[in-house]
Amino acid sequence: MLLSAWSVDAKWFVIVQVIYLLLLVFTCMRIIYDTRSVSKTLAYLLFAVFVPVFGILFYFYFGINYRKRKLYNRKLIVDEAVKTDFRHFLQEAERCLSASDRQVLQQYKGLIHLLSDKKTGSNHVLPNEEIRLLVNGEELFPLLIEELKKARSHIHMEYYIYEDDHIGREIRDILVQKAAEGVEVRFLYDDFGSRSIRRTIVRSLHEAGIQAHPFNRIRLIRFANRLNYRNHRKIVVIDGHTSFTGGINVSDRYINGPGTDLYWRDTHIMIRGLSSLALQQVFVSDWNFCCKENLVIDRRYFPYAGMPEKASAHAQIVSGGPDSDLPNILYSILQSINLARKEILLTTPYYIPDSSLQESLVLAALSGIEVKLLVPASSDSALVDIASRAYFDSLLRAGVKIYQYRKGLIHAKSYVVDRTLASVGTANLDVRSFDLNFEVSALIYDEEIAAQLADIFFKDLEEAEELTLARQKRRSRWRKLMERIVRLISPFM
Repeated sequence: MLLSAWSVDAKWFVIVQVIYLLLLVFTCMRIIYDTRSVSKTLAYLLFAVFVPVFGILFYFYFGINYRKRKLYNRKLIVDEAVKTDFRHFLQEAERCLSASDRQVLQQYKGLIHLLSDKKTGSNHVLPNEEIRLLVNGEELFPLLIEELKKARSHIHMEYYIYEDDHIGREIRDILVQKAAEGVEVRFLYDDFGSRSIRRTIVRSLHEAGIQAHPFNRIRLIRFANRLNYRNHRKIVVIDGHTSFTGGINVSDRYINGPGTDLYWRDTHIMIRGLSSLALQQVFVSDWNFCCKENLVIDRRYFPYAGMPEKASAHAQIVSGGPDSDLPNILYSILQSINLARKEILLTTPYYIPDSSLQESLVLAALSGIEVKLLVPASSDSALVDIASRAYFDSLLRAGVKIYQYRKGLIHAKSYVVDRTLASVGTANLDVRSFDLNFEVSALIYDEEIAAQLADIFFKDLEEAEELTLARQKRRSRWRKLMERIVRLISPFM
């Protein structure tokens, strides 16, 4: 009797083992087939094989390649007349670009072509009347409030973090007031980053008749999976003409007033001109996906009145995320680095690159290009700090100069190439921004803007300390071991 029971148990044990082995083989095949990055593929394979059960569950919750599966395809309903108008408009923009004698546009012709290709989202270069750099919330919020009050047709707003604090309530009150005046207001917020406003600000917006929706609502059944794919974009579009984007969320922490506990350094831009239409398209695309509303691209939201006679800055809006066929923002950074001749200035709060970005910076430095990287001395994530430091050795040995910002937290996501090309956006220099998050960046082809952003960079360096190779080598063995261990899991961060 006892022997018989043991035999049955052994039989079921073998069956379970065979089923688990088949599941493991299936998972490994799925990882190999579905994961773009070699380092991430190896990390998931090792985790699945050496951490039984949990490793497999971790991959299926966090590792699915949604870019490949197309679960985030957005479909826009476009009336044919406007679609035809926009086709002519883009053709006109291309003709103007080809005929332009501006040296900066010719210098970055390869980058412009890369990002305007259909495979990378047809991100065309457009002229603008004005692009203004905004440093910190102290410069952004007064201007944003002023422009919101001018709205006559519509306000479209999309944020990763929106908090129920002084600035959050002030902007909410303006939105409510504009809605009462007949202005269409649409508000899209990330359900994780802005979770604190679900029952406060969002409720009051609904009571005022304003459409406010979460991006990719988090539900318990698919909590981890949805938590992994966040909308990190910050976009405001007013009347289809004036827009804002960059690294600053709606929160009092970005305003460095008296008694501020931590100084936040961030960069944003305001655009007046046709590039606002490109940001508008990103917003409409996100809105239709999240709200199941077929918001039509028409003249109300895309008020195109021809090419401006005077354009002070050309810009190319690039969006990236699981809804893109390719990692567009990563490609734009790599091509910008490859086209550099003299100088590359990068600012990021998190540096966890994939191999292509790391090697591009190393090659640039070894080729005699001056490469400077500004990062926080301490970010808001100790684990990310440890992972970042693991990548610094090869950069320093190649001649990249690394500076650690000590005045507070540098949260800006920007770079300047040769004082002719500038980029301001929402994407960090990390794998999550390139592969998982929904991001947006503005590439600005303008010597004046690039020079201004370079001046801001060097002003920030006054509050930073250079990390030398000698100081990097003095790290303890324990610290080096920790960095190498954390680097192994950096593809998941």
